[in-house]
Amino acid sequence: EICGGGGTSGNDSGKKDPPFTEGEKDLPGEPSFPEDFDNNRVEEFLAGMSLEQKIAQMFMVTPEALTNYTKVTAAGEVTKQRFMQYPVGGVIYMAGNLVDPEQTREMLTNMENYSIEFLGFPVFLGVDEEGGTVARIAKNKAFKVENVGDMSDIGASGDCDRAYLAGCTVGAYLADLGFNLDFAPVADVWSNKKNTVVKYRSFGSDAELVRGMVTAQIKGFSEQGILSAVKHFPGHGSTAADSHKGAAVVEKNLQELLECDLVPFKGAIEEGVPFVMVGHLSLPQIIGEDVPAVLSKEIITGILRGELGFDGIVITDALDMGAITDYYNCAKASVMAVEAGADMLLMPKDFVEAYEGVLDAVRRGELSVERIDESVRRILRVKVEMMIRK
Repeated sequence: EICGGGGTSGNDSGKKDPPFTEGEKDLPGEPSFPEDFDNNRVEEFLAGMSLEQKIAQMFMVTPEALTNYTKVTAAGEVTKQRFMQYPVGGVIYMAGNLVDPEQTREMLTNMENYSIEFLGFPVFLGVDEEGGTVARIAKNKAFKVENVGDMSDIGASGDCDRAYLAGCTVGAYLADLGFNLDFAPVADVWSNKKNTVVKYRSFGSDAELVRGMVTAQIKGFSEQGILSAVKHFPGHGSTAADSHKGAAVVEKNLQELLECDLVPFKGAIEEGVPFVMVGHLSLPQIIGEDVPAVLSKEIITGILRGELGFDGIVITDALDMGAITDYYNCAKASVMAVEAGADMLLMPKDFVEAYEGVLDAVRRGELSVERIDESVRRILRVKVEMMIRK
């Protein structure tokens, strides 16, 4: 029997869900915030921020983009000064930034401290650590951690406990180093055998199996204090092209997506996943025109928010990929993504140009301050929850 039909994974170790009275249980898609969650703190932080600071919170960039240095392996005075000028919501680290455990811990601790000192709340510190072929840390021998292997192998076992344990293992070593966000798990259903992009990164070709694996893994990450960003919405598994080169085309209508590709994302949302990453996928049968999902209001606001009821943080896939840069400048792409409903903009090709573009759009009245506040509230909700859990 495959795991996952109902999104359970048999790894609850005897813990039962708390009893809920009628009307008290969170609705699907609402990130589950703890009992003592203080929304007033979110509003206080928001009220105390300038427009510039709010817009900076909507970006997640590499340390190189923040500092203008070509290679960054520390977070010192330059990083601190630039962060005070551009207090970004998150920093994403690549293999080249991560030398060894001691260096990584110091760099991330400094970064965290700058955010707490300057803003009063944490910064997202993220990495692509899926396991298997995509493992910035496990592939570096200096870290001496186990690579949990390809998700395709874990999926093939049919045992969701393995996905849960992989989440626990990766989550534990990431938390130990000071990370708080992993751009994982991959929720793509590998339905096109010609697709080599997610072949080893996906749990498999059965949507219910993938759903069970994804929800189990999110649980493993969460138990270690790591936030998950499930990807690549609305599903990269049926495409033949790689979106690093151009927008990969998904030839499905909404009904077909709901029956297959969206099943694992729905499971992740019901599991309370804090982030959903939207991909550079072209969906001509849904959007009509050739606009990537990441810039499409129909996909983000219509399907992800409306149809699936997600009210967590929507983050774009990296905006420095060809699917974006070949057709749009940084400012235009960033403004379009926000208009479409994205809350966080990942790795624009030119961060300052993108940031200024969003700021100008608000000053011109093209984007409202209310629209910015909506995204920053979602970001702050997750950050305030992180502070409560600490």
